[in-house]
Amino acid sequence: MLPGCGGKALLSMSRSVRDAYRRGQEDETLEPLVLFNNGKAEGRIARGDSAIFYNIRGEREIELTESLTESGFSRFSTAGDLGLKFATMIEYRKGLPVLVAFPPEGAVSNTLSEVISRQGLEQVNVTEAEKAVHVSFFFGGKKRGDLPGREFLIVPTRKDVALFDEAPEMSIAEIADALIGRLRDPRWGFILANFPNVDVVGHIENKGAVIRAIEAVDSWTGKVLDEALRQGVTAVVTADHGTVEKWLYPDGAVDTGHTDSDVPFIIVGREKFALRNTGELSDIAPTVLELFGFPRPGEMTGRSLLAGGGRLPVKRILLLILDGWGYSEKTAGNLIAEARTPVMDGLMASYPWARLRAAGDAVGLPAGTVGNSEVGHLHIGAGRRIFSDRVRIDKAISDGSFRRNEAFLAAARHARETGGSLHLIGIVSFFSSHGSVDHLLALLDLAGREGVKNVFIHAMLGRRGEVPESGANYIEMIEKKTAETGIGRVVSVIGRYWSMDREENWDRIEKTYRMLVYGEGFPVGR
Repeated sequence: MLPGCGGKALLSMSRSVRDAYRRGQEDETLEPLVLFNNGKAEGRIARGDSAIFYNIRGEREIELTESLTESGFSRFSTAGDLGLKFATMIEYRKGLPVLVAFPPEGAVSNTLSEVISRQGLEQVNVTEAEKAVHVSFFFGGKKRGDLPGREFLIVPTRKDVALFDEAPEMSIAEIADALIGRLRDPRWGFILANFPNVDVVGHIENKGAVIRAIEAVDSWTGKVLDEALRQGVTAVVTADHGTVEKWLYPDGAVDTGHTDSDVPFIIVGREKFALRNTGELSDIAPTVLELFGFPRPGEMTGRSLLAGGGRLPVKRILLLILDGWGYSEKTAGNLIAEARTPVMDGLMASYPWARLRAAGDAVGLPAGTVGNSEVGHLHIGAGRRIFSDRVRIDKAISDGSFRRNEAFLAAARHARETGGSLHLIGIVSFFSSHGSVDHLLALLDLAGREGVKNVFIHAMLGRRGEVPESGANYIEMIEKKTAETGIGRVVSVIGRYWSMDREENWDRIEKTYRMLVYGEGFPVGR
């Protein structure tokens, strides 16, 4: 049996993942598992090999990509310049020494931030480091860089806890204090803020911690809004997607993923504004511009939610995003309904509010898919629907252009012509916003068509929106597929906690690097 092909090692890695569950581990934080053959780690990344990092989204993929591709990388000790023919599914960061299969289609122009800047208002975007990329890169139309009059205030994310169920309040007090200070300063005409707790803690199967996170967000929202009212600032309260309002699957298992729920939209101020009953996230930017009395650019195809009432224009606006705060009328399995939320309950009883679509085609995703923070913030800031990378990639698979992609072909043919290996690195999931098993299967098909002999799969797991122990099920599915086709072998499995970081927790990335290159991890099949 050729190295890198299915065969007698069938199901060895999926069985090992199940064994890890019995040792008390779970998908998100799974310690690295490494396939061994005759006492040697199989399928390690070697100098001159090819690799395809097939994840999408991109912000959690930058650090690992840097460690594997940058010759001057110095965050931790490495094997030096590996000289890899390295391709990424999308552009993770401009300037990385990689081939990009699906490069950006062009920056989004005339975003809410840009219009406000051109109008001469000063604006500040506030959150903690965990969500910094969302209030900057994504909210700004996937563009980095400064705008006249715009500042970012990013509160450090705590690093004294492993997971945030240990501290569900996270840094919300510091974010709120920063917001209150900016509300008191009339210099700031537009203030954007994100409270990340419900989304971040909601991905952890700890009901008590999630309830604490919800109640912390509700309480601090009240304190911030009280100050906004005192300062005559009109506040817009909304969310980017749902999470814990659907905490249970129909069979009673816990669902720690995002949802397809609507999100609330409330305007809070001294004046009450009548609203349309329903809309979508792309309607928020046109609404803010109408509140200010600013013209809406033609690119913004979203519709203002205002339906009359209240005096226009307003002078200052706070846009407060309660990350992950979805809305559901059902109370069973609804942790937001179960928690004590007097502030949000009071707002929804006292002010007109609307339900906004925050999932599926409303945010440029395939119909029926759940929302996420990236597309949520992108659509809130852009004021129009923007097709996601997932839609582009799925279309390319469907029409056959995926297997003609020049970046993928360069990596595959390099491995074939040099006799080296092709490494497929990425999330193994149908539901993750970071990628799809379908993309991995399409790459295996491409490798087979190109005659690549040595194909190794390095899988990342993370139970977000998945049933318990879903990771082992995915790995088993892939192992059966590779045995059936004779193409590829799963040789590494690790939890996404260690491999998909965006807060410079370099010890986590080093663990993944050492698994990939040196074969360090729990040995399987030695």
